Amino acid sequence: MLVVDDIHAQYGRIKALHGVSLNIKEGEIVALLGANGAGKSTFLKVISGMLKPTSGSVTFMGRPLNGVRPDQVVIAGMSHVPEGRRVFPMATVMTNLEMGAFTRKDKEGIKKDIARYFEIFPILGQRRNQKAGTLSGGEQQMLAIARGLMSRPSLLLLDEPAMGLAPILVQEIYNIIKELNAAGTSILLVEQNVHKTLQIADRAYVLECGVVAISGLSEELQKSAEVIKCYLGEAV
Repeated sequence: MLVVDDIHAQYGRIKALHGVSLNIKEGEIVALLGANGAGKSTFLKVISGMLKPTSGSVTFMGRPLNGVRPDQVVIAGMSHVPEGRRVFPMATVMTNLEMGAFTRKDKEGIKKDIARYFEIFPILGQRRNQKAGTLSGGEQQMLAIARGLMSRPSLLLLDEPAMGLAPILVQEIYNIIKELNAAGTSILLVEQNVHKTLQIADRAYVLECGVVAISGLSEELQKSAEVIKCYLGEAV
């Protein structure tokens, strides 16, 4: 589905990614883990066309994406929910969702999808006419995810969806991620919460300073002495 090969990227003279490779198969939840500054968000920006890599290649559903504009990446079937929610604060919940469907022309289908996400996120239905900027952090995160789904992506890129949320909301977001995946959406999940993420992901890659330090099946990484020592904070 997604094949990323030997990606290098930088901001000005600062190199952020050093030969990162990753692949995702249809139906998978793949996690990209690591501390702040490891290059996780930069990697998603490269995939979604927001940042041009200095070298390497990105192929999605057999189509090369190097040089493809972000809106064309969305049309190809990929949606990026960025870190920090980034909702349109002065627009209503409804308008935010409608903006997420900017690539679509099927008005009835859009209405049905909005109704569907109001079922998945009931609080959004209750606040449909409320400005997004007045929602709580958890509600804004739900809106950001629902907006990202409005383009009907086959692959959803989620950047720190649980960041800054109360524990009860974190669990709710993770439950929703599992439900979306069970319904057929493949997911690339970027997170710092290694322990919780490995519980729902099929496979994971751990980034350190722009390099893949460890990768493998989630169940294997949960037992890895190196992962436990460096990322789970437990005694080996």
